[in-house]
Amino acid sequence: MCACVLVAQSLVAAMNLAIPKIAASALHPTPSQLLWIVDTYVLVFAGLLIPAGALGDRYGRKGILLTGLGVFGAGALLSALAPGLPILLVARAVSGAGAALLVPATMSVLLHATPPEQKASAVAAWSAALAVGGMAGNAGGALILQYLPWQGLFWGYVPLALVLFGWVARSAPRVPRQTATLDLPGSALLVLASAALLFGIIEGPALGWASPPVVAAFALALALFAGFVRHGLRAAHPVLDPRLFRLPRLRGGSIGIAVAFFGLFALFYVNAQFLQYVKGYSPLQTGFAIVPMALGMMAVTRYGMSLARRIGEATTAGVGLALIAAGLLLLSTADAGTPYALYLTFLLVLSTGAGLAMPTLSHAVVASVPAHRSGMGSGLQGAARELGASLGIAVVGTVLSVRFASGTGHGAGTAGAFTDAAAFGYRMAAGVVLVAGAVVMSALRAGAHPTGAGPATPPPQPPGARSAASSEAGTRRT
Repeated sequence: MCACVLVAQSLVAAMNLAIPKIAASALHPTPSQLLWIVDTYVLVFAGLLIPAGALGDRYGRKGILLTGLGVFGAGALLSALAPGLPILLVARAVSGAGAALLVPATMSVLLHATPPEQKASAVAAWSAALAVGGMAGNAGGALILQYLPWQGLFWGYVPLALVLFGWVARSAPRVPRQTATLDLPGSALLVLASAALLFGIIEGPALGWASPPVVAAFALALALFAGFVRHGLRAAHPVLDPRLFRLPRLRGGSIGIAVAFFGLFALFYVNAQFLQYVKGYSPLQTGFAIVPMALGMMAVTRYGMSLARRIGEATTAGVGLALIAAGLLLLSTADAGTPYALYLTFLLVLSTGAGLAMPTLSHAVVASVPAHRSGMGSGLQGAARELGASLGIAVVGTVLSVRFASGTGHGAGTAGAFTDAAAFGYRMAAGVVLVAGAVVMSALRAGAHPTGAGPATPPPQPPGARSAASSEAGTRRT
């Protein structure tokens, strides 16, 4: 299950290494089109994670996991064969849909197969696989892109998907199905609202922040998110019940995951270009320059959950998010003359924070959701994670392109202008992580169980859910 998650997550980071080659290819993408090439996968991944969790509950987690691996591999194949930008974007969306199907199913299968006393450790391992996936994408993508054109990156994922398909078919246990209702209108509202928001952020610099299309996109995003909340409050079985966010622990965990991945993927997007454009690294050097981050994160993740049990979830998550912000601020001081050893120290500060925060935040979300809705719980944290990643890429990528264009327009050299733009983007991302981290700590403290363990108040039920649950209980008794 961890291998499946790692591969799906690695494709997000691996794409960042391919940006210079895609920019110089026959596609001739604009800066905003480059962001769409990276973010289309993440956007679809984020928007479909929660309904994909419900699909697994209803039709069986193993079957949905195998379907997801097949769709993911088909999207990678189509990406490798894409003759132009429109087909590449469609292929990226297909791969994102496959990733959305497989990721929540992996958590459900993992929890089903793990003894109760080991579930916290299993969640920590799963969270570590997600985090390490980013670094694995950098390293694996570096090996491919050093010697092959950008299409080679996608060819590499086709056999990976096939191997994982066979492994899952042979080894994964079948999980009993749960009653779950698909909410297609709610899912559509969530995806469209996220797409409208990202359109406004990404296209704002090129079209103008006050231009009618950008203003309309932000207005549409606001209206669609409001419609999503209204629909969730009225539907008997919403894709995501807004009332769940009354639970402070779940609210804090979800926001914290989104913020952590906002900071991480702001780093991944900027780092790959900084090391190649400013430091003059090859794709291979760039990919392996960040690998020690994974080792640091894995080492720290082992102790994240035990530290949370000793000093509390809120403090552990708060320290982790503060270290992510500190790492981003330190990276903002780097330039062409910064020694790699010092640059690596900055990366390790950030990875230590991620290793502390992410298992703690993931466990806070999973533990707040009833066991029979584990698919929805893993889908929720996955959606928060990928939405945070997509916003990190879109926001920092937009800041980078605007600041870079401004610097070169004022006569600065290319490397100097990019360094200034990267520093500004890192500082902005650090500010977001710090402010949101305070909100996360407050929510986790409010949701802490009096004894330091155990679940919070049971989540509120949507209309009609109590009667359905009572009927199901009566059927079981009969």
